[in-house]
Amino acid sequence: MVSRVIPVDSFDLVIFGGTGDLARRKILPGLFHRFCAGQMPDTSCIIGAARADMDDVAYRTLIGEALDEFAPESRAMPDDVAGFLDRLSYVRVDATGDAGWSHLAKKVRKDVVQAFYFSVGPSLFGPLAERLHAHAIATSQSRIVIEKPFGRDLQSARALNATLAEHFTEEQIYRIDHYLGKETVQNLMAVRFGNVLFEPLWNAQYIDHVQITVAETVGVAGRGAYYDKSGAMRDMVQNHLMQLLCLIAMEPPSFFEPNAVRDEKLKVIRALDPVAADQVVRGQYKATRNTPSYLEAAENPDSLTESYIALKVHISNWRWKGTPFYLRTGKRLKSRVSEIVVHFKETPHSIFGDEARSAANALVIRLQPDEGIELSVTIKEPGPGGMRLVNVPLDMTFAEALGPDGENVPDAYERLIMDVIRGNQTLFMRGDEVEAAWAWTDPIIEMWTTAGKKPIQYDSGSTGPEEAMILLHRDGRRWREIET
Repeated sequence: MVSRVIPVDSFDLVIFGGTGDLARRKILPGLFHRFCAGQMPDTSCIIGAARADMDDVAYRTLIGEALDEFAPESRAMPDDVAGFLDRLSYVRVDATGDAGWSHLAKKVRKDVVQAFYFSVGPSLFGPLAERLHAHAIATSQSRIVIEKPFGRDLQSARALNATLAEHFTEEQIYRIDHYLGKETVQNLMAVRFGNVLFEPLWNAQYIDHVQITVAETVGVAGRGAYYDKSGAMRDMVQNHLMQLLCLIAMEPPSFFEPNAVRDEKLKVIRALDPVAADQVVRGQYKATRNTPSYLEAAENPDSLTESYIALKVHISNWRWKGTPFYLRTGKRLKSRVSEIVVHFKETPHSIFGDEARSAANALVIRLQPDEGIELSVTIKEPGPGGMRLVNVPLDMTFAEALGPDGENVPDAYERLIMDVIRGNQTLFMRGDEVEAAWAWTDPIIEMWTTAGKKPIQYDSGSTGPEEAMILLHRDGRRWREIET
């Protein structure tokens, strides 16, 4: 199967924070892959902007080293690396002052697509937006990309949206969530809305419950100070898991068009029921002989911040009334896995008798580490032993199903940056989505903040607190096993 590379218009992409970790690990390696795929027009330019004092040559050396580390396949492609680095230049700017902005203004062209990637802390979003306009760099067609966190509560999210709105329209703002750029996430919409097979069953009548899991094996070492002010609820649930929940639960949009899709996602968030205290489990990982505990990594022995959270969530609308959604995410867990599992109800009557009853069907959408979709179905176990039923998977792992091209599925950042250049906001969050998500999240955080209870300690390398298992067990359900 030959994949199509859709060209984009010539562009100037300015990366504020162009020497930072995100730029070196994800943004620039992703752009290098798009360059190698022939998707970057010859006249396109990438401009790194940061406080560091360096020239174009030093910046290209820095990014060349980043490609060697984070895109190791580039080592065998010296001509491609040289061609890509030739597109790069650097400007030293002061985000909160005036130094460097006149130089940047001369470099950014007005007759091509302009995109400005704010790969910096949220406190600099406002100053950057203000200076782009004060120095007449941005136009009414410019696009800005901002990374989470989009605030830390409803009040700060509203303030951030208001600050950006002083200089850019909503159509110019791209709030990036890399989870939405994953191939499987987009395939979820294709499976739901491109096949008559699933949509008639996609409701409370046929679906027993849905599980959304984002498990990480890493801890918070190196970013403990930041994480301790955030926690799993703010860092993961309010954005990543919320977006996955919306895509699973949303109604079919009239068209696959940015605002039509985001309108339906917003309806899901606004239909979420408040969460009671007994529907939330919070945890902190403990130390092992080789790794510190959360409290040690955060350097805060009295921390009440959660490194794990599990919730039972309900959506009050006609499609989902009565169907629970179970969400969980955490650090230092058994394995690294992100997946959505749609558990269908059992058949209303087994014609084979109770002894032959098998497990209900389940649709598993894997986001990582091996992107793909798996549907469990019931068949007769081969052999002469009578009617014995067994569940087997119908597996569509992309690397296998799509052949050599499936092994080179673009990274989420690659896809999303190209969508910015195209002006396609479908996979980016709208301001009212962000505010609605915080409006639902804030009371949950306030509930446990007021209670002052410590998170439950759990073993590093486990599946999380036992209480999270009970969250499902008391409903007669079980979490899908986190596989190693």
